[in-house]
Amino acid sequence: MADEIEFDRSAPTAAGTVATLSPLVRRIIAGNGGPMTFTGTCSYIVGRGTVAIIDPGPDDAGHIERLLAAVQGETVSHIVVTHTHRDHSPAVPALKAATGATVVGCGPHQPSRELGPGEGRVLDAAADTDFLPDWAMADGDAVSGPGWSLAAVETPGHTANHLAFTLAEEETLFSGDHVMAWSTTVVAPPDGSMAAYMASIEKLRGLEHARYWPGHGGPVTEPQRFLRGLVQHRRQREAAILNRLGAGDDTIAAMVPVIYQGLAPALHGAAALSVLAQIEDLVLRGAVQSSDAIPALASRYRLA
Repeated sequence: MADEIEFDRSAPTAAGTVATLSPLVRRIIAGNGGPMTFTGTCSYIVGRGTVAIIDPGPDDAGHIERLLAAVQGETVSHIVVTHTHRDHSPAVPALKAATGATVVGCGPHQPSRELGPGEGRVLDAAADTDFLPDWAMADGDAVSGPGWSLAAVETPGHTANHLAFTLAEEETLFSGDHVMAWSTTVVAPPDGSMAAYMASIEKLRGLEHARYWPGHGGPVTEPQRFLRGLVQHRRQREAAILNRLGAGDDTIAAMVPVIYQGLAPALHGAAALSVLAQIEDLVLRGAVQSSDAIPALASRYRLA
């Protein structure tokens, strides 16, 4: 059907290579590939002469050196950050020290909701809690340089502070981890919120972009079709969860192997968090009841 997601898992350029993607955009992929990061974090250089660097990536000396080499002879005016996960923002201090650039983008890390028992460690595992921008941008705020401008689009869901950035000159969107061509986005409570994520998807459906440059993998070349596919995918996942509850499964641990048949065991933890995110949304909407005031991985659930 037309709204099916067609993932693109072809490898983009090799990690460490400077790839010219368009007249205004260059990309270097960090060497941190893995099950959750695909071939690695995409760091983007926007502009020529005076440039912005989007998502400088993990605190990896080699990647930082390659970024600095790619902009040798140019001025880095802004370091732009989509969200505060450790594969996106920890290189900021070293890059700022080397360039003197202004750090802009998302605000400091925060959970999407109140933490439940034991959840602090889960949150800290992925979060860069040290990040502090010079300017925390809000929806519509923009930075610019010669021939380019980057306008913030608030897209909470993957994290509470997630931003995407429109490059109007090329009708493109730097979508961070909110929309990626290679995979669906992990929405993992308490860091993420499925209700916020779906609202952000609907927000992007109201905007026109010719292409997305995501935080991992290659471009999203038909954004509106892809967004429709994401909505359909989440609806199918929701239906699967309700079916499992109707069949008598009352824990997330029981649901995951059935809903995610064939999934690599290394990804079961992430799948469980995604199920939790969907169940949180269903509890908020009154379709499901939880044994705990704050739905958790170990809670028991039933249809309302």
